[in-house]
Amino acid sequence: MKLPSSVPLLSVLILAGHVHGSISAPFQWNFSESPRPFVVNVEKEFIDNTRLKASLTRFVTPIQEPDPLEGPSIYNATTIRDYWVNEYDWDKVEKHLNQNLQQYTTTVKLSATAQYLEPIPLHFVHHRSPRADAVPLLFIHGWPGSFIEVENIINSLTHPPNDTMPAFHVVAPSIPGFAFSPAPITTGFGDYEAAQAFHALMIQLNYTKYVIQAGDVGGVIMRYQAHLFPENVLAGLNNFWVVSPSQSDRERYEKNATTADETYVINSLDNFFNKHWAYGQIQQTQPLRLAHAMTDSPVGLAMWIYAAVSAVVDNPGVWTPEEIITWTMMHYMQGPYSTFRLYKEGALNGAFNLTAFDDLPMVEQPMAISEFPLDIWYRTPLEWAQRTGNVQKRYMHDRGGHFPAWETPHFLLDDIWDFFGQLDISHTWGMNIGE
Repeated sequence: MKLPSSVPLLSVLILAGHVHGSISAPFQWNFSESPRPFVVNVEKEFIDNTRLKASLTRFVTPIQEPDPLEGPSIYNATTIRDYWVNEYDWDKVEKHLNQNLQQYTTTVKLSATAQYLEPIPLHFVHHRSPRADAVPLLFIHGWPGSFIEVENIINSLTHPPNDTMPAFHVVAPSIPGFAFSPAPITTGFGDYEAAQAFHALMIQLNYTKYVIQAGDVGGVIMRYQAHLFPENVLAGLNNFWVVSPSQSDRERYEKNATTADETYVINSLDNFFNKHWAYGQIQQTQPLRLAHAMTDSPVGLAMWIYAAVSAVVDNPGVWTPEEIITWTMMHYMQGPYSTFRLYKEGALNGAFNLTAFDDLPMVEQPMAISEFPLDIWYRTPLEWAQRTGNVQKRYMHDRGGHFPAWETPHFLLDDIWDFFGQLDISHTWGMNIGE
C-alpha cells in the first residue's frame, strides 16, 4: 500500500492496521434476507488461544483491606482463571446451546425514514408453541447478558403447565454486537435503532401483532419499540421500568414528605449513581479506551462483567464460575467494544446520562412492571411508572435481582402468565394473533 509522503507515520500505522489487522469473529456467519438455521460452532483455535490467554493473566498486586467497591477481589479473579484453564469446557456449553435453543440468522432493514441505513444482520432464537392460541412474544436481553437469558423460561412459555395459562411463540434476538449478532459497522446504532430492527424481525416472521418482555437495556429498547409501533406492540411486561425522581419528588424528599416506597427508591438510585455507575459512565463516554484492554484479556473482561452482575444477583448459587465464563464468552468472541458502545448510543438517544436515567417516550399500550429487591429501581411506585406509560400492573417480589429470567424464572413466569392472561387489561391472549 503506497501512501503520499505527506501522510504522517501514525496514519500509516492506522491504515495498515485497518487493512491487515482487522478482527473477525471466530465462527461462521451465513446471513440472507430470510431466516436460516444457525448452529454454534466456534473455532477450536480461538477457544485454545482464549484458554492460553486466561492462563497468562497478570494479576494486580494485593493491598490489605481494600474498599469492596473498588472491584472484584484478586481471589475472584484467580478463581475464574483457574476454572477457565483447568475445568471450563466450551464444547459442552456449545453442545448445550445447540440442543436447547433453536437458533437462526437473518438480515433486516429499517424503514426508509430511519437514519441508520445499513442492513442489520441478526442472530435470534425462535421457539413456536403448539398451541393454536399462542401469542408472539419478543424477549429482549440486557447488558452484560445475552440471548441465553431466555433459556430458563422459554420452554415454559411455549408449553405452559395447563391450558388456562397463555402460551407464547418466543423470539429472542441477540442485540447487534452481542454473542452471534454482528456488531454494527458504523456509529449511530443504539437502543432506538435496535427497537426498529427487532420490529422488522417480528414482521419478517409474520408476527404483525406481538407482546414484549424485557429488562436492563432490553427494557429501554422495549419502551422505544412500543412507542414507535403502537399498532403492532399490543402490551408488555418490563422488569426495568426505571423512573428518576422529579424535582417535585426531590423537594418532598428534602422535607421528609415522601412515602416509604418513594424514599426507598430515591435512596437506592442515589446510591447507585454515586457509588456504582462508574462502569456506565465509562461505557457511554470512552468505550474504546476501555475496549482495547478488555478485547485482549478474557479474565479482565470476566471481572468487568462479574462486578456488574454480582451486586444485583440475590442467589449466588446461580452465578457459578462456569456461568461467569459463559456470559463473558458471549462478549469476548466478537470483542466487547460494541456492547460497551451501546451505552454511548443510549446516552445520545436520551435514555440516560452521567448522573440519571432520562424519561423515555410515552407508551400508550397496557404495560406491567416486575420489581425485584436487588434491582436499583425496587419499590418504584406505580404512580411514578405511569408518568411515562400506561402501566396497569405492578408485581413486587421479596426475592430476586436484576436478571429474573435467569435467576428467578418462576417469579417472572408467574408475572407473564398473570398479566397477559388478563384479557381485560392486556388485550392479547385468545385473539388468534399467533399466525
